Amino acid sequence: MTYCLAISVDDGLVFASDSRTNAGVDYVATYSKMTRFVFENNRVLVLLTSGSLATSQAVVNAIKRDLNDPNAEFDISQGEYLHEVAQYIGTLSQNEQRLHAKAIEKSNASTESSFILGGQIEGQGCDIFLIYPQGNFISASAETPYLQIGESKYGKPILDRIISAELSLSDAARCAAISLDSTMRSNVSVGPPIELALHKQDVIEDPAHIVLSANSSDFQSLQNQWNEGMKLAFNQLPRLDWDKYNA
Repeated sequence: MTYCLAISVDDGLVFASDSRTNAGVDYVATYSKMTRFVFENNRVLVLLTSGSLATSQAVVNAIKRDLNDPNAEFDISQGEYLHEVAQYIGTLSQNEQRLHAKAIEKSNASTESSFILGGQIEGQGCDIFLIYPQGNFISASAETPYLQIGESKYGKPILDRIISAELSLSDAARCAAISLDSTMRSNVSVGPPIELALHKQDVIEDPAHIVLSANSSDFQSLQNQWNEGMKLAFNQLPRLDWDKYNA
């Protein structure tokens, strides 16, 4: 399991991902689930992955293969619109799943992976897409300006309360970090280090990128202040009038 998140605000895009791919009593593995592609003066793309690690890695490898193949029918540096790149990634995912379908069926396992693709093509606005295991995809909306894959339910409440188009990139990144922290506290299959990337609207260059380990002072400070802030807010809630309800 994993948890990845992309947020769209007026100033640009925020991407966040954990790094745990397996959790158990005797085995924990960590892999980066964020891949960044920058094509100077053309486009910035960020890809987040969730689900079957084998399928996710095969898709990323196929993307890199096509980029290095002058005879490839399509690669992510092409396409007039970002949704064409999303369609291409969905096709790669479907091809990889079909390749191993019979063997996987016998073992009762799953080859399904989900992806979040986000970024900007020069001259166009920023966008983010959630690409389903079936190859189809959706984009974020003004009403819900974020997309999640993996273990999404624990980190969703803060997004619904805080995220809005007017939020700054920095504040959206802090919200993403707390969303990940909330998920890690409730599900051991999601874990550090976490990666954050910020793409500023109309800046076609490598997004700002940081990795926060469990021992990172910045991450620990964020966690501690959030915990104390929630306790303070809880203690300041109005008391219920039990006599009124028991009358």
